[in-house]
Amino acid sequence: MTTTKLDLTGLKCPLPALKTRKALKSVKPGERLEVHCTDPLSVIDIPNLIRETGDKVEITDRSASHIVFLIEKANGSGS
Repeated sequence: MTTTKLDLTGLKCPLPALKTRKALKSVKPGERLEVHCTDPLSVIDIPNLIRETGDKVEITDRSASHIVFLIEKANGSGS
């Protein structure tokens, strides 16, 4: 399974969600997107985005300054 990494550290809302949405368009079903963020609002924005797209997301790492999301592109997702 292919995992694409997306470094969005230093970007503020709404850029992490917007850039994640754009990056998901180039990810094939079954592949994963690993998103690195520092914006604390991304823990709200990115899961909300993924609910809209129908993909799967989990927060794999969260500290006071860094959040890592692992998103799996769903089969047949229309994003």
